Amino acid sequence: MYSLKEFWQLRNLPVPEGEWDGNIICIETNVEWTFGANETHGFLSCYTFTIVTRGWVTLLYNNCELTLYEGDLYTYSPGFEVTVLSSSSDYSGICLLGDEHFTLSLPTVRDAIRTAYFSVVELTSPVLPLKTDDFRRLRELMQMMIHYQQRGLPLANDSLRMLYNLFLTDLSTIQQQSIREHRFPKRVEEIFLGFLGLLPQNFEEHHDIGFYASELCITATYLSRIVRQVSGGRTVMDYINQLLLMEATFLLRQTSLSIAQIADRLHFAETTTFARFFQRMKGMNPREFRKGG
Repeated sequence: MYSLKEFWQLRNLPVPEGEWDGNIICIETNVEWTFGANETHGFLSCYTFTIVTRGWVTLLYNNCELTLYEGDLYTYSPGFEVTVLSSSSDYSGICLLGDEHFTLSLPTVRDAIRTAYFSVVELTSPVLPLKTDDFRRLRELMQMMIHYQQRGLPLANDSLRMLYNLFLTDLSTIQQQSIREHRFPKRVEEIFLGFLGLLPQNFEEHHDIGFYASELCITATYLSRIVRQVSGGRTVMDYINQLLLMEATFLLRQTSLSIAQIADRLHFAETTTFARFFQRMKGMNPREFRKGG
């Protein structure tokens, strides 16, 4: 897996003016750039947030076909299979990329993972239709990042970091509002939000659907059906596994805990079980990832 800076250097892409730390970059995209992403998905250790500003683009995301239109926001996190299938000839967008390890170290993201109804990094549908005001506000934040990059202003990296935090915070708020506006029966919404409320405090210890169903006083089958219905097809295990992967990624890169200690902290029965889980989700074993693979 390439870091954002390694990827940028590998493809000989123009870097921001001044001393760029390689953690954040924002660019305007077109058809050529978007199809070029097919060469890097699965190899780039980076979160991306793309707003479609014109036209449309169709993706194969985790074996599901998705079409993004003007005003849609698409969120990608490492570990998901994505292929760009087609687009309109006039497609354009703005893409914000944040290095994975840097992003996971931000308090904004950590707090969102553990306390918000939706994470800003792939706990809900990857496509979010934006309201006009939200579209304009997020686009302006992205354009400000491009401005700081291009001019090489003093403390540009600090400014990018502040804008990135603001973008993630704003996006988290938009996502929370989005779920509240879906018209589901009150009981269905209560169960789904109850499940999401249980996740941040319990995902490390409880990896089974039965625990969450029991806490909500319903059957595992009913909980599974509710989660699929409200989330547009995602499963209970999708939510649990994504949180486990993000926490494991953070602990491997940001702490000195041994792999065995991380496996124990995340309540895997054996270190080998944790290693197989990480390999399946990330495409490499924990030791390779820790070494910068």
